[in-house]
Amino acid sequence: MTLIDQIKDSGIVAVIRGANKDNIIPIAKALSAGGVKALELTVETPKILSLVEMAVDELKDEAVVGVGTVLDPETARASIMAGAKFVFSPVVNPETIKMTKRYGVLSVPGAMTPTEILTAYEHGADIIKVFPANIMGPGYFKDVHGPMPHIPLMPTGGINVDNVGSYIKAGAVAAGVGSTLVNTKVEITEEYLENLTKTASQFVNEVKKARG
Repeated sequence: MTLIDQIKDSGIVAVIRGANKDNIIPIAKALSAGGVKALELTVETPKILSLVEMAVDELKDEAVVGVGTVLDPETARASIMAGAKFVFSPVVNPETIKMTKRYGVLSVPGAMTPTEILTAYEHGADIIKVFPANIMGPGYFKDVHGPMPHIPLMPTGGINVDNVGSYIKAGAVAAGVGSTLVNTKVEITEEYLENLTKTASQFVNEVKKARG
């Protein structure tokens, strides 16, 4: 199974902000236990490269680790050298896409308008992250998917258990989920991790239900 197929399979990419060396592995394993197998560690997190290396080494084939909030090709390359298997961006930066594809890594830039979406895809993006998705809603995905059904779209921003299915039904191949799934600011107790696994499972099940 290719990486893009792995992401499509569970339909959920967990966006993890503010993780640290003490909580990243417990959080990752709890997400994986719930069926979320793609983990996006955002690059504004302190010591992010060491966290990526730690997660990649520890998780191995249990989950796929990538990075997010990448704004430039230099950060993309450093993250890839640390082991990141995909690079998410909030914007369309052709040089970042080029750098990512040069190393054979999945490129997922962020776009909003149809022109931005097509431009990103034409520059080699594998999936387009429509961000912030909550501004437009699921109806926008249906409208964009109509004339451009060949472009894989993934909403990020404001995705929760109640609306994720609507985005999938509208044509999204997966969804990026942040604070409604993972909160690194709370104490990471066994109870928190159990609830995290349950929530992850709920997201994955909603995607499956939406796909019929």
